[in-house]
Amino acid sequence: MNRIHTSLEELDPQVHAAIKNEERRQSKGLELIASENFTYRAVLEATGSVFTNKYAEGYPGRRYYGGCEFVDVVENLAIERAKKLFGAEHVNVQPHSGSQANMAVYLTVLKPGDTVLGMNLSHGGHLTHGHPLNFSGKYYRIVPYGVRKDSEVIDYDELARLAREHKPKLIIVGASAYPRTIDFDRISKAAKENGALMMVDIAHIAGLIAAGVHPSPVPYAEFVTSTTHKTLRGPRSGLVMCREQFAKDLNRSVFPEMQGGPLVHVIAAKAVCFKEAATEEFGNYIRQVVRNAKTLAARIASRNFRIVSGGTDTHLMLLDVFSKGINGQQAEQALDKAGITVNKNAIPFDQNPPLTPSGIRIGTPALTTRGMKEAEMEAIGDWIVDVLDHIGDETVQKRVRREVETLCERFPLY
Repeated sequence: MNRIHTSLEELDPQVHAAIKNEERRQSKGLELIASENFTYRAVLEATGSVFTNKYAEGYPGRRYYGGCEFVDVVENLAIERAKKLFGAEHVNVQPHSGSQANMAVYLTVLKPGDTVLGMNLSHGGHLTHGHPLNFSGKYYRIVPYGVRKDSEVIDYDELARLAREHKPKLIIVGASAYPRTIDFDRISKAAKENGALMMVDIAHIAGLIAAGVHPSPVPYAEFVTSTTHKTLRGPRSGLVMCREQFAKDLNRSVFPEMQGGPLVHVIAAKAVCFKEAATEEFGNYIRQVVRNAKTLAARIASRNFRIVSGGTDTHLMLLDVFSKGINGQQAEQALDKAGITVNKNAIPFDQNPPLTPSGIRIGTPALTTRGMKEAEMEAIGDWIVDVLDHIGDETVQKRVRREVETLCERFPLY
């Protein structure tokens, strides 16, 4: 028997079983992790396509391997569609992830030891914006900025003061747990006044920007990076957009400095994702994502839980659970038993350690993909509070889980 033709179930029943179990978990539970979504069937097809077999070091028209004529087709489609979608001058679609997209920008414009302003991770930033255990914090001098204590929104005055004081080479904007609209114009002015370049990481809000629901940073920033699997609803990967003047240096930073062969099957899936993100249907979807987030936040707040910054303008919210005497890990685990998946998360000025922080992060992209709307969000908000108000009560957890599974049956995943 030629094992290349053998099905996964026959060849590796353990992996096959794990996939089936994960499919069941996703179908029967409520996915509220803000950085996750359910992608298109077409994206799954492209990601599992024969492009998996192809090596394609280099760029369209300039490859180091033969047989790349169809690789060039999908990469050019992905590039042109992303440029049109975001109004970018240049796009590189080869980074394997958002972290590598950010690394590519560092490599393009910085030298080790250069000063960078980045958002404090504990205030909503990202690992690659300067965490001391990340490459960004190890190789560059990071000056963190954060949010105001009274409003829990970005302290733009402090950011401008830090830029004047430290004269950074690069100011990084963007977050993984910040629920409010970001004023790119205001930060851009602070960058220009102090001779800094500006990079905006839109991994979380890329879909909102594509749909016109959040202002775009492209007119203001020299570099814009993103993932494609969050609000864009595409494959797990990254991309970098930049001004034309940085195009050649950026491309060299991605290949050959940072990566070898690109993941062509994923680039093909990105092309599909960018095409769909330009449709009216996608715009309607994103607007519903934001309406759902606002509704869910309001419902939870009405049950006497504190929402960080008082609400949300985007697809996510931060819930302060420590004010109720529990930590984020306890909240995450209790909700998981009830069929509701969230992640523990620090809140601004958190007094607790990262593994047992004071909050949880909640997002609505995945459930909106399933077709859920405001009425479902109100019910889900009640279930979340019921579980957290009775932390450790298995009777409540089992009751909520039954109700969750009944709801999920009305909104099939695939």
